[in-house]
Amino acid sequence: MKKAFFLISAMLMMMAVSAQTDFSGSWKINSSKSKLGDQFSMAPKEVIITQSGNDMTIEKHSEFQGQEFTTKDKLTLDGKECINEGMMDTKKKSTATWAADKKSLKIVSKIPMQDGGEFAITEVYKLDGSNFVCEMSASSSFGDMAETQVYDKK
Repeated sequence: MKKAFFLISAMLMMMAVSAQTDFSGSWKINSSKSKLGDQFSMAPKEVIITQSGNDMTIEKHSEFQGQEFTTKDKLTLDGKECINEGMMDTKKKSTATWAADKKSLKIVSKIPMQDGGEFAITEVYKLDGSNFVCEMSASSSFGDMAETQVYDKK
């Protein structure tokens, strides 16, 4: 009886330790909590995340120069490269990897540019209380930028 109790307790503890954060939900930008670029921000107004097992879909609703647009990326959460539609008929190559504690997810994306260079984006997803946080950095021939985007659950 003691062995069975110990075995069940150990299995439950291992499952709790290995459980990854679930970012699923509809999230709306909270500009007052965020640290966004002064002149230009890459922060979407809304992010909708669907996460199930090894799969994640990220739908971003954004606005640029008065034009609204939506992007949708499908990723696997095992570090394998995934290819989605990028800007101007390009292919966006992304990998998603968990931190050792499974509390944050790092997504690295690369999009080829017309000048032969590439646009590199790193996003680190985490939950802070009831907020979804994306620490984003981007780099290209136009320069570098970094933002902390904080979202409230809708």
